[in-house]
Amino acid sequence: MHAIRLYEFGPAENLLYEEVPDPVPGEGQVRVDVAASGVHVVDTRLREGPVGGPFPAPRLPTVPGREAAGVVGAVGPGTDPEWVGRRVVVHLGAAGTGGYAERVVADAASLHVLPDHVAADTAVAMIGTGRTTIGMLDRAALNPDDVVLVTSAAGGMGSLSVQAAHAIGATVVALAGGAAKTALARRLGADIAVDYLDGDWPARVRAELGDREVTVALDGVGGDTGAAVLGLLGGGGRIVLHGYSASAGEPTRLTTADLAERGLSAVWAVGPHIVRLAGGMRALETRALAELAAGRLVPPVTAFPLKDAARAHTALENRETTGKVVLTS
Repeated sequence: MHAIRLYEFGPAENLLYEEVPDPVPGEGQVRVDVAASGVHVVDTRLREGPVGGPFPAPRLPTVPGREAAGVVGAVGPGTDPEWVGRRVVVHLGAAGTGGYAERVVADAASLHVLPDHVAADTAVAMIGTGRTTIGMLDRAALNPDDVVLVTSAAGGMGSLSVQAAHAIGATVVALAGGAAKTALARRLGADIAVDYLDGDWPARVRAELGDREVTVALDGVGGDTGAAVLGLLGGGGRIVLHGYSASAGEPTRLTTADLAERGLSAVWAVGPHIVRLAGGMRALETRALAELAAGRLVPPVTAFPLKDAARAHTALENRETTGKVVLTS
């Protein structure tokens, strides 16, 4: 089979497309013949070296990738043979690897069976990015009266957040970079879509809202953009932080004075708390996939052939993609 191998931390060009032996499933495991594998921002950072937190640096050489969907082609000892031939999607865990390949081994207990109408690429998007978005939205506790500002609204989590906020009847303000991405945000349900590459974008948001104020900000960008987002938040509003971009370099900075003076609230909505939710990550995966199967949350996808994993990483880092980035076998 073919897989992407990383022998040395560094630039995207270090991701090499090679022929490697097929993985062999062990006790309680299956071999999945991969149709689509997910590419995450964290993958690009791990490629460069250790990032800390819940994502341990892989031992080199490695096959990156923690999300995969396809068909079960074989089972290991003690595994129900009925798995063979089933379409499945799986998250290989925070420390998992092996997804950037034509075949991958996974624990049978971690599999989700896919309905016939659910495509492998969108399933991959929901098993990872979708589950995180669901957990983040639980903390956001949106309601129909909210004016919700979504950063990076054409990205993986942002595009799902726009759909979710629109579905409950909230007013959605989407920030995205460039005309194509703002157009996508509008198609996904944004009432207002503003290009944050325009240096005067906060004034544009205020003008579009008129006498209304932002009540909830879903901030996954941080840095200067996050600071401007915080400034747009009305009195009594809440900011829900769920990450930051590589270009920003840090989460949005705020102090208790910011909170006290305007009666704001703030929450970091990803990380350890998600694991402690009822049912843990498995329950979030199930909920995310159910939203996809019902057509309520449908992630946009930017696909690259497996052999072009380096190009996929570069495009993601340069913000040239929309929705979830996937590799197809």
